Amino acid sequence: MNLLDFVIAPAYAAPAPAGPSLLSTLMFPIILIAIMYFLMIRPQMKRAKEHRGMLEKLSVGDEVITGGGIAGTVRTIGESFVTVEVANGVEIRVQKGSIGNVLPKGTLKSA
Repeated sequence: MNLLDFVIAPAYAAPAPAGPSLLSTLMFPIILIAIMYFLMIRPQMKRAKEHRGMLEKLSVGDEVITGGGIAGTVRTIGESFVTVEVANGVEIRVQKGSIGNVLPKGTLKSA
């Protein structure tokens, strides 16, 4: 014993605490991925499915709005393009995927 031991208590090495288990280490990323799936990925997939369904139901005479905001009436439907009449005698061709909304009948005439 040393005289210093009476003034300052000796420090002994404590046993090392056990590290977190593998399960608890992987729980946080798994929960984070699940939350991200339900909040971000699943709703986006649902919207894409609804958009594909809308494009499949598209028919001649439907009033539509394109992704760029152009409103018109569908005149012809091709495999990947749609011809939209935006004014009397003025027709434009747009990609099918750029059709944003199908409007109720008579919306363009009332505007």
